[in-house]
Amino acid sequence: MRLHKGKPKEMADVLVLLLADFKKDTHLSKVYLAGREYLNKEGQTSVRPLIGKIMQQIGTDPTLCPEYPSSFGLPEFTRRATELVLGRDCHAIVENRVLGVQTVGCTGAVRLGAELLKHWYNVSGVWGGPIYLSSPCDESLAGIFEAAGIQDVRRYRYWDTEQRGVCVQKMMEDLEMAPEQSVIVLSASAHCPTGSDLSQKHWRLLTQFMVRCRFFPFFLLPAQGLCHGDLEQDAWPVRLCASLGMELLCAQSFSHSFGLYGERVGHLLCVLKQSSTLLAVQSQTEKLVRALWSRPSVGGARVVATVLSNPAHHVEWQEGLKSMVERGMLVRERLREKLRLLGCPGSWDHLIQQGGLYCCTGLNVQQVEFLKKRSHIYLHPNGCLNVSAINSRNLDYVAESIHLALTSVF
Repeated sequence: MRLHKGKPKEMADVLVLLLADFKKDTHLSKVYLAGREYLNKEGQTSVRPLIGKIMQQIGTDPTLCPEYPSSFGLPEFTRRATELVLGRDCHAIVENRVLGVQTVGCTGAVRLGAELLKHWYNVSGVWGGPIYLSSPCDESLAGIFEAAGIQDVRRYRYWDTEQRGVCVQKMMEDLEMAPEQSVIVLSASAHCPTGSDLSQKHWRLLTQFMVRCRFFPFFLLPAQGLCHGDLEQDAWPVRLCASLGMELLCAQSFSHSFGLYGERVGHLLCVLKQSSTLLAVQSQTEKLVRALWSRPSVGGARVVATVLSNPAHHVEWQEGLKSMVERGMLVRERLREKLRLLGCPGSWDHLIQQGGLYCCTGLNVQQVEFLKKRSHIYLHPNGCLNVSAINSRNLDYVAESIHLALTSVF
């Protein structure tokens, strides 16, 4: 079995250096496509009108008491965040088998989930793995699990460079070699950094396989609603596993969907098999949270809770998500068409088959380096980019530069 062990710390350093190089670059046409934030069509991060209005209302509300929240966070936030993923009528919620915890961003949710796995997953002793990550994946993930004391971190193949899509067969081949009680980290939608997801057919096959092999799914849901523009569809794989009675963890982030990048609003969802274990897991979680960050901040969580609990705000927020998704798809379509017109070799249909904030172009390391040195365009080293960073001012330049990178002799 090929484990494809990555070097996340080195990759993280590469991205830090990449941004530093971009900032030092004085070229007038430079473009940074390796960022993590959603950028509007002007190329800026911005607070959406609804979110700005609610933040102002909260800031001037004299009835809000400046008190610490509980270790689990704001109750209304955790309730709404849980329902957003599982749906209000989920049997696990009705049967009191669900724990929601407000965290310090998605990173905090993954770290808390890792600590819970280590202390709770295997009651016979401290669990140390293995845990399987996709190749490629967010460069920080392996480091988070290792920092929690889980050293047995392995990789399963996910992205097929030649086919420019998910290599389902190779993924299954790697997971078939995994021992029982392995934890499989899965992207529910808008896989980072490729933007390529499993189909519902493949999700069903994978879910049946995980049940049969007694695997534990750990879902990542960093941008619900920003893949398909549909909240339920983006959370569908999580709901499928929950409907089958599977235990699972799901790390959520509200940074992209609400534009709250500086607020670090995250949430860890824990679905149990039996309600009888809920109190024990709650107690363990509270101890872990007190050791990690004690209590989360409330500002951003109040914004999210206010939107999700108000029907009118909820509708307006969803419409905003749909607009963001539509713009992203338009960028993908225009980039594909421009590359086609330029006569770029190969098919570029994979650009519009991917979803979410990220996109994997299929460019190799040499071509990415060429773009940086020759055209001052900065991509993730594996050829992935942030779709929202492309706009009407730089799209032609980006496409022409990609064509040049593909047709130049190295």
